[in-house]
Amino acid sequence: MVRMLRGLVILAAAVVALQCCELPRRADGRCVLFNFGDSNSDTGSLPAAYGFYLGPPAGRRFFNRTTGRWSDGRLYIDFIAESLGIRYLSPYLESSGSNFADGVNFAVAGAAAASNQSAIPFTMATQVNQFLHFKNRTRELRPLGQGSMLPEEDFRGAVYSIDVGQNDITLAFLANLTLPEIVADGGPLAAVAAKVEEAVRALYGSGARKFWVYNTGPIGCLPQTLALRQRPGDELDPAGCLARYNAAARALNAGLAAACRRLADEYCGSATVVCTDMYAVKYDLFANHDQYGIERPLMACCGHGGPPYNYVNLKTCGQPTATACPEGERHVSWDGVHYTEDANAIVASKILSGDFSQPRTKLQALCK
Repeated sequence: MVRMLRGLVILAAAVVALQCCELPRRADGRCVLFNFGDSNSDTGSLPAAYGFYLGPPAGRRFFNRTTGRWSDGRLYIDFIAESLGIRYLSPYLESSGSNFADGVNFAVAGAAAASNQSAIPFTMATQVNQFLHFKNRTRELRPLGQGSMLPEEDFRGAVYSIDVGQNDITLAFLANLTLPEIVADGGPLAAVAAKVEEAVRALYGSGARKFWVYNTGPIGCLPQTLALRQRPGDELDPAGCLARYNAAARALNAGLAAACRRLADEYCGSATVVCTDMYAVKYDLFANHDQYGIERPLMACCGHGGPPYNYVNLKTCGQPTATACPEGERHVSWDGVHYTEDANAIVASKILSGDFSQPRTKLQALCK
């Protein structure tokens, strides 16, 4: 009898815990998405910010024109928008033709979470401040029938996604820091996790309650990294990727996972914090490329120089000296840094499966 009572107490506690952390849902099923990050999810902010033209062959797939995306077509966030039944997210910095009815994309190519070495000033903190400005202006303009007209419940019920950190790793290595220095407590990668945590806290303070945090991908597998950063004697992993860069990515991701756990525990009952393993999703494209019909996963589709990486500095995609692979040929990397539409479609499908998220959650569930 005592054992039975003990078991019932444990069961009751488990039920309470599950209820405490139950996913907040919208009664109407409407999805609104606010995104923060770098070029992996930038839908055109950098060209808009600096007024330059990201020319062909970028955008040759699907859009059949240049769109400011660093790809031949759609990004993973575009496929996610399609799945959620919302418009492609307009970049916050685009003044012409933007539609913010389903959310806003604050991501900017080249952005870093914490590093002050980036030439791009749109850090994680700046992007969050831009969101706060956008929200305040929406409140001011709504009574006048102007602006995005997003109601307060859309800000409360929206999903806030964050995908940043890749540029911080690159900048740390470019600063001639060793791997131990980069991954040390108090080092640049610890600062990235801290800045992402600060961003979530600031957004929570503004009323956000649903957070979708991505860790960073295997930067050591990118053709640019392999072509420009590989030194004699450097270790390559079984997929042919630069081991020290991927080790840095995994160290960053461990810090992000710890931050997600802290936030999830602290906000249990009032918010949902989901951390999605983008590293595992993307690394699979390189390690098991045959499954996806990709022959040379470490070679850029658009570039110069041919195998093994088709990447030469100052002869990169978009310049007259670079050429693109034939349409229909499947590659992981578009230009040596960013992913092709084919790869982005696979990435999005795995994100949407929920299998790579902790807690195991489908993004669509946050909208239902």
